[in-house]
Amino acid sequence: MFRRKNVSHSEQKIDPGQSELKVKELREALGPLSGHCLQYCTDACLRRYLDARNGNVEKAKKMLEESLKWRSTFKPEDIRWSDVAMEGETGKLFRANFHDRHGRTVLILRPGMQNTNSIDSQMKHLVYNIENAIFNLPEGQEQMAWLIDFTGWSLTNSVPVKTTRDTINILQNHYPERLGIAFLYNPPRIFESSWKIVKYFFDAKTIQKVKFVYPKDKESVELMRTYFDVENLPTEFGGKATLNYDHVEFSKVMAHDDAKYMEYWGLSAQSASGHAGAAVAPEPVSLPPSDH
Repeated sequence: MFRRKNVSHSEQKIDPGQSELKVKELREALGPLSGHCLQYCTDACLRRYLDARNGNVEKAKKMLEESLKWRSTFKPEDIRWSDVAMEGETGKLFRANFHDRHGRTVLILRPGMQNTNSIDSQMKHLVYNIENAIFNLPEGQEQMAWLIDFTGWSLTNSVPVKTTRDTINILQNHYPERLGIAFLYNPPRIFESSWKIVKYFFDAKTIQKVKFVYPKDKESVELMRTYFDVENLPTEFGGKATLNYDHVEFSKVMAHDDAKYMEYWGLSAQSASGHAGAAVAPEPVSLPPSDH
C-alpha cells in the first residue's frame, strides 16, 4: 500500500539547447488543442511537465493528458472563495502577504488548525489556494514556497492518510514543478512516525524539496533564512513579523482576486456562480503580482 512510486528523476535540467526541441516534440505529440486546453498548454507549462519526467516526451505527454482530464473533472477554474471560505475560517491554509527571497508566492499551512472532516471540501480548498498562489506569482517566477507550522498538531487531529495521499497526488501530478521548497517547522517527534509513511507517496525529486527546520538546529535555521528575510518571516517560523490571519480581511482579498481572475480570462459571472463553465484554467505565467 505504501510502496514508493517507481519514478526516477535527475536533478539535471533539460539542456537549454534541447529544451525548445523537446517542447516542440511534446506539442506535436499532444495533437490539436483548442480553447482553454490550448491556453493552458503554454511552452512554460510543457517545460514543467518535461522537467517532471526528466525530458521524456512520452511520459510528459501521458502526465499532461492526465492533468487535462483531471482539470476537466475537478474544474479548479470554477472554484471561488465563497465555495471554500468555510474551510479557511481558522487560517489553516492561506497565502502570505510576503514572498521568499526568490520572489515566490508563499502558502502558510497550519495543520493543527484543521476544522472540517470532508476530504472533498478540503481538497477543493487546497486546489483553490494553489491556483491562487500561481495567479499571484510575479512575472518570470513559476514556483511557490510552503511554510508548514505544526503548532497544535497531534495524531488526534492529523488528517487521514487518504487526505495526505490526495494532496501529494494533486501537487505532484497536476502541478509539476510548481513547488520550489517546503519547510516543515518544528514538527513534534511523534510526527516522525507519520512521516515514515507519508514520504513514500512522494517521488524522489519532490522529497528533496521538503526541509525540516528545528529552532535548536542552527544548520536548518540558517538554511531557512537563505530563503526568507527574517523581517518578513512570522515569529511562528523563527522570524520577526507578526502573523495575524484575519478571515474577514483575507476573504476580501480573495474576492478581489476572484474578480481579477474572471476579468483577465474573460470568465462570466454565470460560470463562476453557477459552475457552468467546464474550461481548463489557462496558464497564468505572465500575470502581474496582485495588490495586497
